[in-house]
Amino acid sequence: MTVRLRAHHLLCMLTYVGEGYSKAFTANYDRIIARLGAGEDIQLIDGPDDVCAPLLDGAEPHCHRQSVIERDRLAALAVAEILGRAVAPGDKLSLSASLLVRMRNAFAAGESRAACASCEWSDLCTRVAEAGFPETRLEAARGV
Repeated sequence: MTVRLRAHHLLCMLTYVGEGYSKAFTANYDRIIARLGAGEDIQLIDGPDDVCAPLLDGAEPHCHRQSVIERDRLAALAVAEILGRAVAPGDKLSLSASLLVRMRNAFAAGESRAACASCEWSDLCTRVAEAGFPETRLEAARGV
């Protein structure tokens, strides 16, 4: 199987420590992180993805807002810089241990944080990165 992610979730997964919008959201995110840690590929998509699924039942889910779409655009540029090639919806990525380290290093250095500027989780992610990503849930991929 393949995990479907929008571009900014490629950054969110780097600092995910089990906090989220609701219990259903974090339970879903934990399952996704486990799949990624087990080696499932990622397919980039536009709009709501596998992470967004528990949030889509509301009247106006934030997943469709222009600010989130802009966050995806900026995140895609940052990930492209890390990969050394353009990324677009439909692309597949394999999250190797070395790629995870490169992405976390760029995130900690602030090189891939433009997409995070208006995110409500930015302070948490900054603290996680500054501490060296100690309690992140994406553990299995680190040691691969």
